[in-house]
Amino acid sequence: MSEQLVDATTFWELLTRRAALSGDRLFLVDDASRQLTYSEFHDKVERVAAGLYQLGVTEGTPVTWELPTRIETIVLSFALSRLGAVQNPIIHIYRHREVGFCIAQTGARFVFTPGVWGEFDYHAMATEVSVNLDPRPQILNGYSNLPEGDPQILPPAPTDGDALRWIYYTSGTTSDPKGVKHSDKTLIAAGTGLALALQTNADDMGTIAFPYAHIGGPDFIVMLLVDGFGAVLIEKFTPAGAVAAYAEHGATIIGGSTAFYQMFLAQDQQLGGNSMPRLRAMAGGGAPKPPEIYFEVKEKMGLPIAHGYGMTECPMITQGSPSDSDEHLAHTEGAPVRGCEVTIVAADGSEAAPGSEGEVRVNGPMLFAGYTDPSLNEQAFDAQGRFRTGDLGIKHSDGHVTLTGRVKDIIIRKGENISAKEVEDVLYWLPSVENAAVIGLPDAERGERVCAVVETAAGHSDLTFEEMAAACRESGLMRQKTPEQLEIHDGPLPRNATMKILKYELRDHYKEKQWP
Repeated sequence: MSEQLVDATTFWELLTRRAALSGDRLFLVDDASRQLTYSEFHDKVERVAAGLYQLGVTEGTPVTWELPTRIETIVLSFALSRLGAVQNPIIHIYRHREVGFCIAQTGARFVFTPGVWGEFDYHAMATEVSVNLDPRPQILNGYSNLPEGDPQILPPAPTDGDALRWIYYTSGTTSDPKGVKHSDKTLIAAGTGLALALQTNADDMGTIAFPYAHIGGPDFIVMLLVDGFGAVLIEKFTPAGAVAAYAEHGATIIGGSTAFYQMFLAQDQQLGGNSMPRLRAMAGGGAPKPPEIYFEVKEKMGLPIAHGYGMTECPMITQGSPSDSDEHLAHTEGAPVRGCEVTIVAADGSEAAPGSEGEVRVNGPMLFAGYTDPSLNEQAFDAQGRFRTGDLGIKHSDGHVTLTGRVKDIIIRKGENISAKEVEDVLYWLPSVENAAVIGLPDAERGERVCAVVETAAGHSDLTFEEMAAACRESGLMRQKTPEQLEIHDGPLPRNATMKILKYELRDHYKEKQWP
């Protein structure tokens, strides 16, 4: 067993110490079987940092990058950390409006893109949105052939773990994205909390199939560094390709989000089961996990799902542990990770009693330092300095937390508050339902009516209204919570880069439909 590193304050310190302890161990392998040990990665990062330094990247230089999940992306990110740059990772689905806003607001001096990737020209987009900026950033290719130099020219590595080093953006649907400010310390606190909750060790093999530019990227990479194990990177995800790569390299922990759990289960069953022999758990977050999916994976694959809860502003809040009970893993998002303080606040502002619903508010060393637009901060924090997550939840007497919905995802039908998640959990038990989203639609009589939008499972007939209503009755739901409207969606439900269902698109799509 290698030494756990739980007290580093910067990314460069964490990498340097891990390379000294575990230099010969595999760190990163991609789905083309390119590999780097910890020592090889460390040395590569130093050479790239020297190349960036020669280009003019120094401590505090703002740098934007929009790159896929591959070895070069992680090398570039750590090279920027070595120099103390302020990096702004952007998820690859962002396009002109969002990318232009991020580059302009951060004042990026350099922008790294993959050029043409996935049949889209990222270099051209970055050039177009920067043409009127003064100064205009330099647009560089970060997909391969990163600039390199002699590490001897590098200045001393920054040691201030509290300095602003990261700006992540939360996507806006009707407004500009919000820039979220993080330090190395905040991101390391989150990733360390993840490692401790998942009880990882040096013999594990992780996986990164989600966009590394997501806030989950540093969560996961810190977890690897804390314990000194490796990960398989998937640049372009397909269930078959990912499962084959995971089997080849002996993955022990896989996941990403609820949609990934479903895809891995389907692929495993298609291959006859036990397709990944070393696998011991699925783990992830980013979207609600219906209890039915947990029990289905446990029954068919014989392993637990350890689901967690976090957000861009607070990357790790709670996390299920593989040693938790089935009841905890199926019906909660786990317990608060090390250092995270979770309070449930009732509508009147008082602290809710255990088992009572309220808004989830959080504090701790992983909490962000505020938004790039300071005018947003006043509403984001309460008088005690706790971040208002906008999520509704229950904290049980044993400390575990169950999310019950979003403050803004409550459907108000004739004055009655209805949690969309409560109804969705019922629908996921039905064999004909692959995915479901419950939304509120404008209604002259009710204010809002409850609409269930369903994606039909392969090999099943479409869910009927009568079947849905019967399931709601049998589950014990109040009659008022049964959806008045059922829509069978044509094709997969719309999702973002982390596979979260985009309910605003469904609302826009179905609000104009004539009903009944």
